[in-house]
Amino acid sequence: MKIWTVANQKGGVGKTTTTVTLGGILASKGKRVLLIDTDPHASLTYYFGIDSEELEVSVYDVFSRNKAMNKEEILQALCPSTMNNLDILPATMAIATLDRYMGNKSGMGLILTKALAKIADEYDYAILDCPPVLGVLMVNALAASERVLIPVQTEFLALKGLDRMMRTMQLMQSSQSKKYRYTIIPTMYDKRTKASLEAYKTLRATYEEKVWPGVIPIDTKFRDASLAMKSPITYCPKSRGVYAYLTLLDHLQKLDKHSVSEALDE
Repeated sequence: MKIWTVANQKGGVGKTTTTVTLGGILASKGKRVLLIDTDPHASLTYYFGIDSEELEVSVYDVFSRNKAMNKEEILQALCPSTMNNLDILPATMAIATLDRYMGNKSGMGLILTKALAKIADEYDYAILDCPPVLGVLMVNALAASERVLIPVQTEFLALKGLDRMMRTMQLMQSSQSKKYRYTIIPTMYDKRTKASLEAYKTLRATYEEKVWPGVIPIDTKFRDASLAMKSPITYCPKSRGVYAYLTLLDHLQKLDKHSVSEALDE
């Protein structure tokens, strides 16, 4: 099972849209996909019409019960989506309390890694949607990931959020034995505005090959798909936004193949 984490320490940059769209495209191609909501706001959960307040089991239980939760219990916590091959591990507001009683305990950064290992043979991909705040949830999501996807809105303030995200990964990398593979994804691009053009140029100049050379354009079809509670690949498969994500997915899969070959050569 490949594990991708979608993260940025700034809200409103397209994290949930990226998670839902990539997950939907993979599912439409026959891949077994699990989307995991680790944000207390539960945007991913609500996107698929799941009422987080009515859930008996959620990602909160994975953290609170930790080792006591076996494979069958984790699978029972999952919610099917309206798409074949696409399941959701939903969030509730209760996960906002995790930092208070788990933040200072040792060994709390690998809970998701261990839980996903138990169900690794059930899915081809797991994509984790992160909160924009550094804490137990983001630490776990980053630790579990094989690649971090960082959506960055193409405007000045979003670039500052990216700086914070990069510092966070550097700090975590120095305290762990893993090196993060990451891809920066320019989002909400509007070629008509100078702000988007300048922000994209700055991204490319600063982070070079770590930036996906394409862009995710502003596309109102994404909002319509969200209102319909459907993945964009189902709701608006011919839209320019979906085409951009199809191109992005192809790029990420090529990167993953290259990463595997590199690892074998080491």
